[in-house]
Formats: sequence, C-alpha cells, structure tokens
Amino acid sequence: MITGIHHVSMKCETPEAFARAKAFYLSVLGLSVRREWPEGILIDTGCGLIEIFCNGPGIESKGAVRHFALATDDVDGMAERIRAAGYEVFIEPNDLLIPSDPPVHARMAFCRGPLGEEIELFREDA
Repeated sequence: MITGIHHVSMKCETPEAFARAKAFYLSVLGLSVRREWPEGILIDTGCGLIEIFCNGPGIESKGAVRHFALATDDVDGMAERIRAAGYEVFIEPNDLLIPSDPPVHARMAFCRGPLGEEIELFREDA
C-alpha cells in the first residue's frame, strides 16, 4: 500500500551548485535538514523530503516530472522571499478555481530553483 511521496530527488555536479541549492531550500524557503552525508542531503518539507545529491551531472531541462509543489499558507510571502533572494518567480501569485468535483479554490505561484527545477507554491483553500 502506498502511503505518500517519500522524497523528490535532484542531482548537481559541483560543490558550488550544491551549496546554492542547500542555501535556497534551507535559508530562503526555511526548510530543515533531516539527514546529511558527504555527497547529499535530505531536506524536510513537513510532508515529504527533497533529496539533493552532489555526485554527478544533473539535468537542467524539463523531463517527465514537470514540477513539484510545496504547500504553504503564504504563497505571496514565499514568492517575495524567493524573488528577494534573486530567484525567478515566473508565474506571479494568483487565485484559481480547479473545476474538479468538488471544485477547489487555491492560490499558487511558480518559481525556478537553483538547479533549474520548477517549484509551485500552493495553498488549497477550504
């Protein structure tokens, strides 16, 4: 039985790229370290993990996984923190109605992280 997503994994090649990614997720987004080892880190999002390896070339192009979404109660504040840290917010915070059954009201924004990853900031409204 599947109980949830354990982690999303990314890879980078240089210590500089690893340091940028680590600083982005820990300092800019305010997440915490679950585990760390010489060539990798597991970062706790509160409901899953982000794993980053620094042991070979990463791929900075869109593949089968288009983006990952991080839940937040403050889409606008997080987008501003990301922009202030020098990262691109390429879809500004906005409200949307997902025409599902039942409909979902949400607020979202998209940014690009230090390894080229696309990150959705997402708040589902009750």
